[in-house]
Amino acid sequence: MQFFYIETRISKWQEGYVDMARTVGIGRLDFEKIRTENTFYIDKTDFIRAWWETKDDVTLITRPRRFGKTLNLSMLEKFFSVQYANRHDLFQGLTIWDNEQFQNLQGTYPVINLSFATVKEKNYEMTVSRINQILTNLYSANKFLMESGILDEKEKNFFASVDVNMNETTATMAIHQLSIYLSRYYEKKVIILLDEYDTPMQEAYVNGYWDELVSFTRSMFNAAFKTNSCLERALLSGITRISRESTLSDTVNEALKQIQKMKYETILVEKGVPKEKIHRYGFAFCGKRVLIGC
Repeated sequence: MQFFYIETRISKWQEGYVDMARTVGIGRLDFEKIRTENTFYIDKTDFIRAWWETKDDVTLITRPRRFGKTLNLSMLEKFFSVQYANRHDLFQGLTIWDNEQFQNLQGTYPVINLSFATVKEKNYEMTVSRINQILTNLYSANKFLMESGILDEKEKNFFASVDVNMNETTATMAIHQLSIYLSRYYEKKVIILLDEYDTPMQEAYVNGYWDELVSFTRSMFNAAFKTNSCLERALLSGITRISRESTLSDTVNEALKQIQKMKYETILVEKGVPKEKIHRYGFAFCGKRVLIGC
């Protein structure tokens, strides 16, 4: 996982004086709105340079909640996306605009930006349905591709098949295929931004459908981030490292199996403790993180 040193400074007027009269907007997640409404902003645009210069294909950033991850992804979208070409006004006066090389990058890439923040369902079927809706919205936002003349009939059929009721194979390939279409249209590889990638996995663990969702997510992420020849860069943000948490989950399960195999409750039963009052807990630690299963 990459760690960055990010230059931060208070956003300033062009004259160079700090504007202490600006409103401090709490909880704002849209970079464009912050800039156009002239609310107080701590300049973190050097993150763009730091991330880009790593030259990594895929970057995972894990930070606690309310740490500015969503706003940073919004900032990246507005900086790189062709949909924001010539929006120099959003970055003038900020650190990144001091670098002419990065001025030339602004608004030059097709960007796929999506978030799993709202995927908090109680079962696997509802989770997949919610993800399908997010993907459907993404395709709707790019429906101009259907009339662009760059898709053959099979590709048009795939595009049209992306809806809330699509099968899992279509869903897991949706980001991959959209990358192909956008890359062909703009003649440039795509940047993929995925916010709160781990929210569905947290819900899956709590509600008991972890194995099913891991299989679905693995297929989607493999297609989108590992075998995607049209990918320029990708950045995922969340609060957990899924692979490590899966290492913790496995450890908890092994602990519970050991408790059952070794019959540790025997001594309690022999002392007269009713079995229904005995609870088994497995603990797993990794640094400061702990996972408890029962």
